[in-house]
Amino acid sequence: MLLEAHDVTRAFGGFLALEDANLAVEAGEIVGLIGPNGAGKSTFFNCIAGDLEPTRGRIRFDGVDVTRLSAEAHARLGIGRTFQVPATFEDMTILENVMVGAFLRHPRRADAVAKAAEVLRLTELDALAGQRARSLGTPGRKRLEIARVLATEPKLMLLDEALAGLNPGEIQGAIALVRRIHALGITIVIVEHIMEVIMTLAQRVLVFNQGHTIAQGKPTDVVRVPEVIEAYLGRRRHGQRATA
Repeated sequence: MLLEAHDVTRAFGGFLALEDANLAVEAGEIVGLIGPNGAGKSTFFNCIAGDLEPTRGRIRFDGVDVTRLSAEAHARLGIGRTFQVPATFEDMTILENVMVGAFLRHPRRADAVAKAAEVLRLTELDALAGQRARSLGTPGRKRLEIARVLATEPKLMLLDEALAGLNPGEIQGAIALVRRIHALGITIVIVEHIMEVIMTLAQRVLVFNQGHTIAQGKPTDVVRVPEVIEAYLGRRRHGQRATA
């Protein structure tokens, strides 16, 4: 098992944002986390990434207990994450932005340049390599965020609403990119508001509501669970976009 989370709980003062969440991810899977706003999925995601320390519970990655380790330690072990709002180095070129990620594994500049160039080709940003990051719109910034994480050579990639804010055509291009990343052997856990993305990409889904997991399984099965319909999907049809 690549990733195991057992009874992960996170409290903020007297408020339990997440209680006894469990997740097991096999190498090579794509797993989706969905749920209404405030359901606890982002808190769980941040605990897995090392940006939040659980109040209780355990998290293991590739056989190592990472529960109390820093985000940097998570990255060095092979966990890479994107953020809902991409954080770019505006005055640096797109190539240089990706090099920041590449330096984690490739401390020599020439090696980092080569790795960044390889990632830019994969993410179809190579034609823009010399432009400043500030020149990018939302789709480009989302793609650059993914590229910088890819340059760290992760075993597990955590995508935090990486497709939010894209139009339908851009969503299809982003889905194709995620599939190319998965084809490299990278395991993916994705938090996403857009149900079309989850239904298309995820092999398995966890549904959060009020700090608890209320269902998990194949997307086509989960969307039929009455508790999920009530808490999240309402009466929307499967293929429609929804907000979490």
